[in-house]
Amino acid sequence: MAKSKDVRLVITLECTECRTNPDKRSAGVSRYTTTKNRRNTTARLELKKFCPHCNKHTVHKEIK
Repeated sequence: MAKSKDVRLVITLECTECRTNPDKRSAGVSRYTTTKNRRNTTARLELKKFCPHCNKHTVHKEIK
């Protein structure tokens, strides 16, 4: 069993354009899951990933 204070966390990345754009191609929000090191990266993570709903590469930000 994993300890509750592990160094690596599983985080969720959500598309910023899907959240703010009401007239997009399809309903839904693009989400990815990844891991990050709690000690090295304390700030919220932002990565450019492909969004199938926007049909382009957009900035995905870490959500709670």
